[in-house]
Amino acid sequence: MAVGRHLVVACALALCHVSTAFNMAGCFPAQFGKQAAVSSRVSNVLRQRGGSAFRMSSGVSTEDCACTIVGAGRIGQTLEGFGKSGGFSDTIIRRGDKIPADGEGPIYVCTRNDALDAVIDECPPSRRSDLVFYGQNGYIEDFLRSKNVFDDSTKVLVYMAVAKLGEKPTDGITDLNPEGLTAATGKWAGQVAARLRSGDMTCNVLDEDEFRASMMEKLMWISAFMLLGVHHGGITVGDVESKHRTDFDKMVTEMATCLKEARGITLKDGTVDRLCAYARSVAHFPTALKEFEWRNKFWLDITREREA
Repeated sequence: MAVGRHLVVACALALCHVSTAFNMAGCFPAQFGKQAAVSSRVSNVLRQRGGSAFRMSSGVSTEDCACTIVGAGRIGQTLEGFGKSGGFSDTIIRRGDKIPADGEGPIYVCTRNDALDAVIDECPPSRRSDLVFYGQNGYIEDFLRSKNVFDDSTKVLVYMAVAKLGEKPTDGITDLNPEGLTAATGKWAGQVAARLRSGDMTCNVLDEDEFRASMMEKLMWISAFMLLGVHHGGITVGDVESKHRTDFDKMVTEMATCLKEARGITLKDGTVDRLCAYARSVAHFPTALKEFEWRNKFWLDITREREA
């Protein structure tokens, strides 16, 4: 059964807490409505920002070093373990701890999206250019800009899964991308790659445009796969890929059109195949609709721009 427009509206209403229905045109398959037109306001904003969304620093570090890690969960402790294997002693920041103003090296932020605001506010201004936003799923670009930390910080697109605390992580290697899908850009991107290599993980250091396109690909993946999986009864990621590939193809095609027209972002060739290959590598993952504000709401905002 193809995804129905009523499902998209229902999910958005339930998760965004709005009181009137809206058309999700331009964000999902063609049966949901016409494709999104160019949003002149969004395009003007991007032009005012100077076009490119990400910048690589000329002083990018390419070697590992001692770090500050905010968050002592599975990801934070995994990164600390990688550092120990290389002989480094990291500073772990737990809830209530302060980021040292006189510290050096990158500051890995390994928290959920809803904790980012407090972490940034509590970070000494002199250290904010050392922030490394690591593994936050969803679209955080506009939020980071609003906090004035976007241009100078490091961003990491993480395709690394840690099932349980202390377990060896699963790398984002697929049958189409043996070099891995995890990527970093910014001041500490080379250091991030070095830290992950010490744990036998892959990481690609990308320029600003490549990273932004890759980041949008993952946003499309998590937005579409989770919605399709929930619609079909909470099936696994693998079942979505094997049984509902046609719906996913349509959704990605239309979302890609939205990105190009409304945001000026052109994805690399082979996006659908690349994302489905990743789905096969994590076929056992469950599907659920989470963090709507940071994920599917991005597509809702594009739709609202179109209808304004």
